[in-house]
Amino acid sequence: MMKLTNYLFLLILIVFGCNKAPEPINYGIEVCNFCQMTIVSKAHAAQLVTQKGKQLKFDAIECMINHFRDSNHEENSEVLLVANLYNPGEMLSAKDATYLISPNIQSPMGANLSAFKTKNEANKALDKHEGTIYTWETLKLKMNIESGDLLKQ
Repeated sequence: MMKLTNYLFLLILIVFGCNKAPEPINYGIEVCNFCQMTIVSKAHAAQLVTQKGKQLKFDAIECMINHFRDSNHEENSEVLLVANLYNPGEMLSAKDATYLISPNIQSPMGANLSAFKTKNEANKALDKHEGTIYTWETLKLKMNIESGDLLKQ
């Protein structure tokens, strides 16, 4: 009977123990997993959940990208989220968002990187603030090409 109980407990842990859903960011309390600064910007934060359910939260999108540059573990990520500049606190799929690097929109770590829900929103911001638009793939390409501080223009 004891073995059956142990197996059932193990099965429950396996089935329910790996929650891959993102948890809300506690702004002003939680610390960035990359730069160790307190996460305060609802307009620039980012988050990932690994395939094993580990929650990693970032002060800025560039911190999440720097995490990937240093760890090369994007493929182990189940969920990738970035904050929507036009709706602070709303998290978007990092792979579906459109990005703008503009010296006229400052992000917490100085890369001036912001995310938008649609390409149309990003183009409106580009018209107003100048800069360069990226997709997730072109943003990663920029990361791989440049050396030194990521995304600095």
